[in-house]
Amino acid sequence: MSKEINRLHPISAVITSVKALKSMILPIAIIIISNGFNFSLNFRSDHFFDTILLFGVWGVAALLALMGGIIKWRTFVYWFEDGELRIKYGLFVKKKRYIPFERIQSLNYNEGIFHRIFGLVKVQVETAGSKGGKPEVELTAIRKAAADVIELEMRRAKNEGVNPLHAEQEEVVEESVSTPAIYHMSMRDLLVLATTSGGIGVVLSGLAAIASQFSDIIPYETVFHELADFVKIGAFLVALTVMFILIVAWVVSVLITLINYYDYTVRIEEDKLILTKGLLEKKRITLPLNRIQAIRIVENPLRQLTGFATVVVESAGGNGEDGMDKKITLFPLIKKQDCMESLEHLFPEMNWYPSFTRSPKKARSFFYRIDFIWLVPIIGACSYFFYPYGLLSLLLIPLTILLGIWQHKTAGYQIDGKQLALQYRVFSRVTLIMEKKRIQSMGSTQSYFQKRKNVMSIKATVMSGASGTTGSVSSLEQHDAETILSWYEH
Repeated sequence: MSKEINRLHPISAVITSVKALKSMILPIAIIIISNGFNFSLNFRSDHFFDTILLFGVWGVAALLALMGGIIKWRTFVYWFEDGELRIKYGLFVKKKRYIPFERIQSLNYNEGIFHRIFGLVKVQVETAGSKGGKPEVELTAIRKAAADVIELEMRRAKNEGVNPLHAEQEEVVEESVSTPAIYHMSMRDLLVLATTSGGIGVVLSGLAAIASQFSDIIPYETVFHELADFVKIGAFLVALTVMFILIVAWVVSVLITLINYYDYTVRIEEDKLILTKGLLEKKRITLPLNRIQAIRIVENPLRQLTGFATVVVESAGGNGEDGMDKKITLFPLIKKQDCMESLEHLFPEMNWYPSFTRSPKKARSFFYRIDFIWLVPIIGACSYFFYPYGLLSLLLIPLTILLGIWQHKTAGYQIDGKQLALQYRVFSRVTLIMEKKRIQSMGSTQSYFQKRKNVMSIKATVMSGASGTTGSVSSLEQHDAETILSWYEH
């Protein structure tokens, strides 16, 4: 075990400083816009002192961010000793952290723009104790060879207790053989994923969130009156404008998806899944198979019609793709048949072709009855204030009934030994498959009206990140729900 002291690459000082400065961009932009861009370096101007104050504060903050990045780079060191990854950092308050290699669950690699220019990588060390969506340790920028040394030392430490000769042989095999990919997304599949991802809603909500930040600046009342005058010109122009906004949002969502999932590949090494993806920022995510709590197979209506699906892995602990929960997309887009074959290869002990027991016919009305409670005031308001066009809101009634019937036909469950499979939908059909030992809690609900019909709703929760993931099936036959609860009892 090497005791050589290792340091971060000098570019880590720049990366740390840039990250700190990025968090200051939005407040500075809000201040500039709220001031009406009235800045001047003319000493006689009324806005001279405002300009000096703003850019003076920003300059001091930028200098402090740069100094903080340099201090972190100069004081951060790591080394290997006694089967541990040891880290020391801090200028005035010295901090040390010792992480036994056998407790390291995964090493995740990220290559941002700065990293790729200099041939570097960011390493995130995850353990079972990682909390708050943050890795146990983050090495901001090190050489790829240094990252490989960490992984090699980790494997060596884990294999020492098994058989030293076997460990040496294993190292030689790892260096000479490249693990074949079990899944690689082609450009055609990537384009299909981008065009059917539904990311347009995320883009529009993001624009709305940005607009809300400027509520004190933008004269919304004036804008509303201008829009009212614009509407009077003609419904065609309004529809054309809305269509243009939707098309732009759709194009942006397609580009975001293409950038995020470019060259998406899944490999399996020993007992771990290795996921790599990204165009501008290349990421490598390591997922131990023993941390997988459940598998979700998601099919939105369009993908269900064309025979495609998305597979999401629910994993315990760590930081996931969104930085908080460990919900990792295993197969972003895959043919349903290929999906089942790949899952059988990864988890041969599980049944990937469940025969579901469906919700009974007498429970059908429970899937759309409650929706009428909020539909009635909406339809009434639209019909009164926007008569006669508001009467079109009456179409919500048959649409809601059809959606409820669709949800009713989807709802079902299956118990197969130690495995529970639930199927349900809001819009997308979700098949959640989990083992009994992975389920954290099981619960049921039954309203007064459900009790009269002898039906009951069931839900199961597995650990995933900090919050957990819950699958629920509404209005099953009561004895079926009781069978699930009895099956879960220890």
